[in-house]
Amino acid sequence: MDKPEPLRILLSMRNFWYVRIFESVVRALAARDHRIHILVGHDPDPTGQWTPAADALVAASPNITMGFAERSIDDRWLDLRLMLRLGSDYARFMEPQYDAAPILAQRARDRVPERIRRLAEYRGPGHTAIRALLRRALRIAEQAVPLDPEMAGAVADAHADIVLVTPLIDLGSYQHDAVTAARRLGIPTAVCVGSWDHLSSKALIRDQPDGLLVWNPTQQREAITMHGVSPDRIRVTGAQCFDHWFNRQPTLAHEAFCRKVGLDQAKPYVLYVCSALFEGSPNEAEFVLRWIAAVRASGREELRTAGILIRPHPKRSFEWDGVDLSSLTNVALWPQRGTAPMDAPSKSDYFDSLFHSAAVFGLNTSALIEAGIVGRAVHTILLQEFLHNQEGTLHFHYLLEGGLLRAARTLPEHLDQLADSLAHADPAVQHNRAFLEAFVRPNGLDVSATDRFVATVERLATSHPAKLVEPGWAPVVRAVLAPIAARTSGTFVESVGRRRRYREKEADSAARAAALDAQRAVEKATIAEARRQRREEEARAREELIARAHREKVTAKARAQTAKAHAKQQRLAQHRREKNRGAVRGRLAGQVRRILGAFSTGR
Repeated sequence: MDKPEPLRILLSMRNFWYVRIFESVVRALAARDHRIHILVGHDPDPTGQWTPAADALVAASPNITMGFAERSIDDRWLDLRLMLRLGSDYARFMEPQYDAAPILAQRARDRVPERIRRLAEYRGPGHTAIRALLRRALRIAEQAVPLDPEMAGAVADAHADIVLVTPLIDLGSYQHDAVTAARRLGIPTAVCVGSWDHLSSKALIRDQPDGLLVWNPTQQREAITMHGVSPDRIRVTGAQCFDHWFNRQPTLAHEAFCRKVGLDQAKPYVLYVCSALFEGSPNEAEFVLRWIAAVRASGREELRTAGILIRPHPKRSFEWDGVDLSSLTNVALWPQRGTAPMDAPSKSDYFDSLFHSAAVFGLNTSALIEAGIVGRAVHTILLQEFLHNQEGTLHFHYLLEGGLLRAARTLPEHLDQLADSLAHADPAVQHNRAFLEAFVRPNGLDVSATDRFVATVERLATSHPAKLVEPGWAPVVRAVLAPIAARTSGTFVESVGRRRRYREKEADSAARAAALDAQRAVEKATIAEARRQRREEEARAREELIARAHREKVTAKARAQTAKAHAKQQRLAQHRREKNRGAVRGRLAGQVRRILGAFSTGR
């Protein structure tokens, strides 16, 4: 691509999680001499896991900077603004197209003001007209409410050539103010879709941006039919967040990776990728344990001996706290705590786990797409207990109907499919190709989505959109709403904020971790005591062995001395006997001589 003049780009990013999704784009823009200022929301890292990746991105280039858009405590419109947006988003899920996905409405329901919720849920006579009137009234009120002063000020101060916003579509999102503020200043705007489910399962796009960057024709259709975005504003760039998995090579050989995670090197393994299930869903760890038991009880030898590697999801890793897999043969949890692939080592580790697997299994997660890119057979099972997370969502059907998933409706069927993948370990590249060409890289498998994205941003930045003008009726409606804003100020935001839910999750995770640490401390103390007792027993055994050896040595010495004394006595006795025999012989010889002498004298 030819380099244009350096641009000043403002990227409104809801939190640091989106660093992982847009890192390649930000780095590529910075490498082309553009200056990118990332404006992060008031809750940049609710989990505490993503900040290092954001710091590394800013440190990668002097062209990348970061700032924060804090909520103003003096903004008396804050609560009413959020209430109106949540109401509009909830009313969306009351439409017939979401009848098969009730979980989406349930997820939003507890965050909606009661009066708005009752009108949205009304099913009596004229309910269609009433709901349409409600949505129109909420939209008018939203347009009249002043913008968030902090966000509007940050957009104005950036003096940007283009404003990018991601993901925008969170329930009640404050990022709508970034789009509106930029449009009122005549700055080109682009909304960047962050994930495969964002247009179908999240909030509405309000004011149309100058550009909407989507992954594929499926999202293009969603933008038109669900959000009313004009087709000429939509740009299909591909899924840039998956670019770094194409043509990548593993950092470890199969044997080395298996040793690292604790699996049998001689056996193929199945990778189970956990999902970020809706709140209130069944515990996935418990399901995985049941699944492992079924795999091991299978009549297929491939399954009974195969390795199983489990990757916890970073947002639900607490489910694995206290789960003991030590009694299961050739089964490993890796990493022990869920870690998103946010830096070079974690990306390599994640890719290696996909690459070296013989098949990948999961419920509903983007890891299934990544497994397809790597060329692995991708499996799932459609169970009633996880209906809301699978067929109860719209985006799951894109994987199911797009041909990526080998889906089963019963456990025996699933086990047969899985065993077939293990028995025929050839990569599933051709099987996955049609899905990848349609969903991940619709401009061609060899065409980088990051490059398309960057080129699109550069073209949009040279456009000159007309300034958005506030409707003439807005001041009148604002005056009517002012007393409501005053009454609701300080009553709503914190009670429904996502930070509260993250705190609850973190508290639950911390409690689980504390319990696990206590359990491990007891186990450690028990092991230490057992080792101490074993050392004492070994010391006593060594002392007994030494004492026995000493006693045997003393006994042997005494026996040797006794034998020596006995031998001496024997020699002395023998000597006396020989001496006595010599004396006897001498006397006899003397007597013989005397007798002979006597005979001689007598003659």
